Amino acid sequence: MTQRFPVPGRQRLCSLTRCLLPLTFALFLLAGCQPVSAGRGSQPAGAPGLGDPNFPFLGNGGYDVEHYTLDLTVQVSDNTISGTTTLRATAIQPLSTFNLDLLGFTVDAVHVNDLPAEFSRRAHELTIAPRLRLSAGDLFTTVIRYHGRPEALADPDLAFISQGWNQRDGTIFVVSEPGGAMTWYPSNNHLSDKASYTMRVTVDAPNVVAANGVLSDTRVTGNQITYVWEMAQPMATYLAMLAIGDFVRVEGVGSEGTLIRHYFPRADAAALTANFANTGEILDFYSDLIGDYPFDEYGVVVMPFPLGFALETQTLSVFGIDVTLESVNAHELVHQWFGNSVTPAAWNETWLNEGFASYLQKLWSERDLGSELTDNGMRQYYNAMQQMKLPAPGTVGERDMFSMTVYERGAWVLHALRLELGDDLFRQILRTYYARFEGGNVTTADFIAVANEVSGRDLTGFLNGWIYSAEMPSIPE
Repeated sequence: MTQRFPVPGRQRLCSLTRCLLPLTFALFLLAGCQPVSAGRGSQPAGAPGLGDPNFPFLGNGGYDVEHYTLDLTVQVSDNTISGTTTLRATAIQPLSTFNLDLLGFTVDAVHVNDLPAEFSRRAHELTIAPRLRLSAGDLFTTVIRYHGRPEALADPDLAFISQGWNQRDGTIFVVSEPGGAMTWYPSNNHLSDKASYTMRVTVDAPNVVAANGVLSDTRVTGNQITYVWEMAQPMATYLAMLAIGDFVRVEGVGSEGTLIRHYFPRADAAALTANFANTGEILDFYSDLIGDYPFDEYGVVVMPFPLGFALETQTLSVFGIDVTLESVNAHELVHQWFGNSVTPAAWNETWLNEGFASYLQKLWSERDLGSELTDNGMRQYYNAMQQMKLPAPGTVGERDMFSMTVYERGAWVLHALRLELGDDLFRQILRTYYARFEGGNVTTADFIAVANEVSGRDLTGFLNGWIYSAEMPSIPE
């Protein structure tokens, strides 16, 4: 995620227990956070949360999702969804019940392995009791039919974004970081459980649907159009997105052959085509620096109104029309490698997303302006951060997840490593780290281990100082 003007202490997200439906969450906590077991006593149940350090009730235990199929009919005029979500998952423990995250909506029916299943609701927890108990290792399919009007999550500490499904002036868009996916489809809503996706979205013409991955089909039935999008590579739930409205698709190709496809508001398409004309060149730059682009296609979708931010939704980043800058485009492209393909295992390590994107964004500018300018700029940030006494980026609470702590102090972790080792070793560490964890989840410890291995040195103390120490270490000379 990018903001044009990051301000310490203002870019923050509240914990779910404090901000998402406070009354129902209070009741949920008083109930001991146990899933409803449909009268099955003490038989094995999946946990109703994954214990994330910042959002303990996001996600669910007991299973791993492999694929989501979303069949949605969206009435744009009244902002309603009639949906069927199908999950293919593997049980990682015996399960008499398991939970999915879904906020709002009326759930019409649930089936597990083609058999009707009992279900109950509490806050954002949808608890499902299969007719036949699942054993560890079982591959199972769950189908949930639901309908209603989705509502975004409003965060008083993050005024510039409403998480999840948004509708404004006849345009629908989804920006879900960190917990908004549950505002439009049932899921295991945590970044540690990544899956592939099929999205079949039906809308009235002339609306256009943009989503993650590859547009594999469009089907016209009367006045309705169904857009079929396939996201073949694993994706965290917060990166799943839709944009529905009056968009024009503009295509280009990077020098390595990756299809570039943008979706622009019709009235602004010509100007925005010029703004994003060098997207393929930026993509090729990072492919050379880090490794091959991890997905099949890339592009951006620009809203016809200001948002104040952009978000790196997988293969199709969301931009407000007020932040269509080359530097922001570079930032969101870096995230396709670091954040989307290589994803933190927990929400308290967002520096692994934002620190990497912030620093490598500067390397795109350095290509034309030179390394001296990068170094001078980083030293100015260093002096400013010392005066502000920014906390360490390594493990942050929800209030600092998207603050200068993770963006600029996080970027300094990489700059310090580069100064300490030189450009060649620094690049080798980046490439090895990415190649080793492509498509998966990582921790800070994983990054430190790769740095130690590639450099042939024990850099643990050096990196711990930059990542975890309250006071910033001295700049390597």
